[in-house]
Amino acid sequence: MQISSRFTIAIHILACVETLGEDYKITSDFLASSIQVNPVVVRKILSQLKRAGLIQVTRGTGGTRVTRPVSEITFYDVYEAVDLLEEGALFHFHENPNPCCPVGKNIHKALDDKLICIQKAMENEMKQYTIADVAGQIRQCM
Repeated sequence: MQISSRFTIAIHILACVETLGEDYKITSDFLASSIQVNPVVVRKILSQLKRAGLIQVTRGTGGTRVTRPVSEITFYDVYEAVDLLEEGALFHFHENPNPCCPVGKNIHKALDDKLICIQKAMENEMKQYTIADVAGQIRQCM
């Protein structure tokens, strides 16, 4: 199990917009050079962030800006926007455990609720951190 790099790229994008948006026009090419990925990857993530209502993108001279204070944008908001989970589940359970095996027959009963608790704990922890936390730490390093 691994959360895709879309999550950290999206955090990077939002941190750039917040930290550098006053001084630079934040375009997909600008972001791609900061992240060191193809601009197509950036544009896809920008589209997801826009669809989630976290950013506004103006073509041409506008660039990218956040739609609300970054102190209100949590890691969980970003995670929901870019790391779409299959059926809302973080863990993908193997498809066909053997019903004739005592473990295979009972693995779902023994494991499902625990995996749900783990996912909820991770999601609750993500709600504790905001883009403002990241941007603030970056500003301290500048």
